[in-house]
Amino acid sequence: MAPEVPAALRALGKAVDDSGLDKALTELLKLRVSQLNGCAYCIQFHLDIARRLGIAAPKLALVAAWRDAGVFSARERAALAWAEALTGMARAHVCDAVYAEVQHQFNAGEIAALTTAVATINAWNRIAGALQFAAPIPQACSSPGPKA
Repeated sequence: MAPEVPAALRALGKAVDDSGLDKALTELLKLRVSQLNGCAYCIQFHLDIARRLGIAAPKLALVAAWRDAGVFSARERAALAWAEALTGMARAHVCDAVYAEVQHQFNAGEIAALTTAVATINAWNRIAGALQFAAPIPQACSSPGPKA
């Protein structure tokens, strides 16, 4: 409908990828933000990418409960907290403690890339959700279940 919009968002994504930030980390952020925003299309899309990248199944299964899961590094926890804080800015200002922790774990350029990744997935979530994109169902899930 508006080809320049996805092209611009893909360019932002490429800028994040080119920043040197770990792709597995950015996929965890995209997955978590998509969960928060309830975007089924983006959740499935980023689960598929995360699996192809080899992100451990426990991390994928527990990203919604990352604070209590015990499988995420300090760097991942800081990035996930940052992603949640930025995604929820309409409800609450980003607190100083979250900002201080992300500064402790990442340099200024990395924080800019994290922030861009979060902003971009929030934009994708709003587009895919509002326009009701159908979730890309994985092949293993699309076949009929066992017969009784």
